[in-house]
Amino acid sequence: MNLKQIKILSVILIFFISFLAHFVYNYFPNLLISIFFPVNESIFEHMKILFTSILLYGFIEYFLLIKNNINFNNFKFQLFFTAFISIPIYLIIYLPIRYFCKENFIVSIGLMLFVYVIVEIISYYILKEKEYRFVNDLSIPLIILCYLIFGYLTYFPFENYLFYDFLENKYSISDYRLNF
Repeated sequence: MNLKQIKILSVILIFFISFLAHFVYNYFPNLLISIFFPVNESIFEHMKILFTSILLYGFIEYFLLIKNNINFNNFKFQLFFTAFISIPIYLIIYLPIRYFCKENFIVSIGLMLFVYVIVEIISYYILKEKEYRFVNDLSIPLIILCYLIFGYLTYFPFENYLFYDFLENKYSISDYRLNF
């Protein structure tokens, strides 16, 4: 298996992980899970799916790269960067579509797949670049910072449509059942 083949597999597996990630909190509702997985149907909570799915797949990808003796650089940076950049890419495309066409499940899923293709292309090129030690070292603290922000905004969301669950007519996880 070469790097291109692994990246094609990445899109498929991240897409599959996304479907599982959508329901994790429903089956395991607790404080820790609420930080990593969506707790409601708001746009913000669904951005956790993008971020977390890419990071979870990163564990699989790392072992695939090692197992196949593929030379790569900047693994931690590409993992953080692709997870992070997936959110604005998705929102830039999704929000105008949602505004003009309303919510459409097929469009949302298709867009998610499209975003995964884009970020895996970006990942491919980052892995082929020369080693950037500083950004690699900074990547893990940035991932932790992102999850701290996710956690905070899960419990104290802004009151705007990105954080509003239109199905349940609620904003915050405080409005939902939570088992500690």
